[in-house]
Amino acid sequence: MNLSSKLVRFGTILVALIGLASVFMVSRTQAEREMPKAENPPVNPPPKPFTDAVAATGILEALSENVTIGVPSPGLVTEVFVKVNDSVKKGDRLFSLDDRELQAERLSSVAQQKIDQAQVGVSEAQLAKAAAQYQRISSVGDSQAFSRDDVENRRQDVDVYKAQLEAAKASLAATETSLKRIDLLISRLTVRAPRDGTIIQMNIRAGEYAATSPQEAPMILGDTDKLQVRADVDEQNAIRIRPGQQAYGYLKGDPSVTFPLHFIRVEPYVIPKVSLTGASTERVDTRVLQVIYSLDRPENPPLYVGQQVDIFIEAPES
Repeated sequence: MNLSSKLVRFGTILVALIGLASVFMVSRTQAEREMPKAENPPVNPPPKPFTDAVAATGILEALSENVTIGVPSPGLVTEVFVKVNDSVKKGDRLFSLDDRELQAERLSSVAQQKIDQAQVGVSEAQLAKAAAQYQRISSVGDSQAFSRDDVENRRQDVDVYKAQLEAAKASLAATETSLKRIDLLISRLTVRAPRDGTIIQMNIRAGEYAATSPQEAPMILGDTDKLQVRADVDEQNAIRIRPGQQAYGYLKGDPSVTFPLHFIRVEPYVIPKVSLTGASTERVDTRVLQVIYSLDRPENPPLYVGQQVDIFIEAPES
């Protein structure tokens, strides 16, 4: 191989290497331009109140737990009596379902009741007539005036009319019982508050169809004057949780808002995690132990049911 061929060969290799280096430098420069500079987080993470603690995420709920209002049977909503933020007492009407089918059945039962009442009146009159006839015959002193068969037939007529009267009364009682049953079913279609509280969510309106197993509850009732927080502790840290441990809560988005938590109970059943924070590093294929704490509601800022809070539970290392 002569000298010129070698120069061409090494020159080609050198040009290729220079090209690769240029592409690498251009790509790196472009990436540095597009990559934003590291800045401080928009909200500083909450400070750790204890030397050894378990971190958890909690959901605010009513102190007596939120009540998901259900319906006794599927049907069309005819009227809604409350709205969000309304305070209700136990037994107050919340909403009513269509009861026209039961009202039609009640009309038939009322008509049957009148028929049965009339039949009782007829049976009472027949019994009174038969009893009077038997009384007249049996009171005659002359035994030759009527045969023994006539007297016995009159007595049997009285027994027959007594039985017919009892049957008519039984039929009337059955009809009245049916009316009471229908009235109970009609009143059942008016859903009432199971306890005192505040309407914190409403997902049903007049004209909509209410199902017994809806995707979302028609209404949610809770006592918003007093709140509790349901903390989800990762099952890996569950062995560090003991009843009565101190805890502090920090409001999401404003870690300066902190409040002490008062232990209520530990739910003894570990469940799959369903309350998600949305963080990219969050594990979703895990199970959690739920710990319930009550809290003294701060005056400012306001807290809302369903709001997420960061929780630190004092839990020394095992």
